[in-house]
Parts: sequence; C-alpha cells; structure tokens
Amino acid sequence: MVDRSSPPTRPPLSAASLTLRLTGIAVVVAALAGAFAYVNGTLDPQRLTPKALINVLEKNNGVHPGFRRNHAKGVCVIGYFESTAEARSYSSAQVFSDAKTPVVGRFALPPGNPYAPDSAVPIRSMALRFTQANGQQWRTGMNSMPVFPVGTPEAFYQLQQAQSPDPATGKPNPAAVPAFFGAHPESAPFLAWIKTAKPSASYATETYNSVNAFYLVNAAGQRQAVRWNMVPVAQDAAGATAPEGSDFLEKDLVQRLSAGPLRWQLQITLANPEDPVNDASKAWPSGRKVLNAGTLVLERTQPQLNGECRDINYDPLVLPSGIEGSDDPLLAARSAGYANSYLRRTSEVSQLSAAKQEAQQ
Repeated sequence: MVDRSSPPTRPPLSAASLTLRLTGIAVVVAALAGAFAYVNGTLDPQRLTPKALINVLEKNNGVHPGFRRNHAKGVCVIGYFESTAEARSYSSAQVFSDAKTPVVGRFALPPGNPYAPDSAVPIRSMALRFTQANGQQWRTGMNSMPVFPVGTPEAFYQLQQAQSPDPATGKPNPAAVPAFFGAHPESAPFLAWIKTAKPSASYATETYNSVNAFYLVNAAGQRQAVRWNMVPVAQDAAGATAPEGSDFLEKDLVQRLSAGPLRWQLQITLANPEDPVNDASKAWPSGRKVLNAGTLVLERTQPQLNGECRDINYDPLVLPSGIEGSDDPLLAARSAGYANSYLRRTSEVSQLSAAKQEAQQ
C-alpha cells in the first residue's frame, strides 16, 4: 500500500477505556463493507443469506424506510475522472484510456442510522460510479480504514450478532464484542488502527481505500492483482479535529465546493506474487509499485434524497472489461447484500411515494 506518515503517538488506553471502545466498534464496523452474504446462500440453510445479514443490521441499527441499511447518512457528488497513461498497459478498461469519464458518487458515514451525528465514528466512505463512453460501468465502494476487521462474511455476521441487543436487557452484552475479537486474531491489524484512528474534519481531506483486492486485465489477457486508494489533494490544517455536531461534514463539503472543485489521485497498488488477494483483513507490505492512474474531480453536491446517487447500488462487482473481482469472499457477499438492501429501500421509497399521492387525492 502507499506509504503514509505514522499517526501521532498517543498514551495507551486503559483496560476500561479499551473495552468501552471495543464495544463501540459495532457502530464503526457495521458499515465498513455493507451487507455480507453468499450469493447462493438461500439454497443452503447452513450458509449465511442476504436476508439474515440485513435483518441483523436492521436489528442493531433500526429500520429507516427508504435509506440504505448501512452508510445511511450521506451526500451525492457529481464530477469526472481524468486518466493518465500509467494504468493503460495493465488494463483495457476505457476509464484508463479516455481523457475524461463522468462520475456520480456518494460520501457517507458507517452507521445504519441516517440521523447519527457526524462525530459518532472515525470512518468515512466514498462510493463512485464511472460511466464509460461504451456504456460499461465501474462501481466501487471505499472506506477510510486500511484493512477490514475480519476476512469472511461469517465472521462479520458473528460480529454483528455480538452487538445485537440482549432480549433480557434491551442492550448489547458489553463483554460480547471483546470476546469476539479475542477469538479472532486476524482482527489485530484493524484493532491496532482503530485505537489511534482520528476522524478527519472533512470528507475532502480523507484517503479512501478499496480494502478488497481486484485484478487489472490488459488487452493480452494478462492479470495483475491490485488494491486502490483515492488520495486527497486537500489536507486538514495542522491540528484540525472533527468538530462535535450532527451535520458538519456535508456543510463543509458544500462550502469547499463553492470555492472550486475538489481532487483526489487514484493510486493503484500492484501486488507481489506472495501478497494475499482473498483476505481483506491483511495489509500488503509497503514498497509495492504504485500507479498514479488519474485524478478524480468533484464539482458539486446533490441531496441524497433526490440526487443522482440515491438509486445507485454501488455494487463492487459491477466492473467494466479490464477490471475483475478477486476471489475474496467478501466481494460476492457485498454484492448479494447490497442487492437485498437495495430492493428493500427502493420498495419503501415506492410505497412512501404511493402513500403520499393517495393522501393528496
């Protein structure tokens, strides 16, 4: 992955503080990659299904009709992507050969509650849809954490269960989440990051990571495993911290865009043969070759309730020729779960519209 400066040193957390923070990770993790489930899970009662995963997310977050079940609070953004020549020998995707490709995106927060305060979690997300001139699309959902806490959909589901309210008390068992992480040593890199994670004061100054691996495929059929990052051109002022409050991120974004477009560099990290491509909980070592594939330029925002991003399912397996998914099980899981969530919320939007029209007659 791209080298970054080390975070500022902080005093170690006390045992009580660490336990409290771990129990709060439910809110953070609940939206990191969305709803995970096996595509064919409905055929096998022993396998995780999209319905089961979405149901536990609704149990933990509540049901908010018409909103996404994760990343519920967000804002639409409109812009374009300007390509460089660096990725063209690795991928035949038109997005890397055309000078400019239109983009419809969305910034969001992890919780499934659209009314959660912006300061509630240290993670932000960016989802993008690139529409190529040939009609093919590339959709990607990225998050500001460098790795995912677990490597399988089943483990993610178990984590959600650990955070579900106990029927006897109506509250989650405070010991359940620490016990989960204690039984899942693969979560150590994520936990090391979350202990010092500091939420940025702006969507515009955050780096967004694919976390999952994909393949670039060139015209000769050669495949190269990659992960990608959107790295901001803008930076937080020294010492800047996220303010307390409910809606500062969208307001900040609107204000920044009123002064001009915002830009991110698309940096694509090439895996070495020994790097894992099927486990999002494992980081790749530093020093890997990084391509500067182009610049994302965002020009304006739209409200998520009626903007262009509202009805887009940012399925990470909607890919153009020249980009392929890896065998990371979370990718197929995200795709199936996103579809289930999409059907639920769009049906609710239709029902709400119909009810409103009927009331006006």
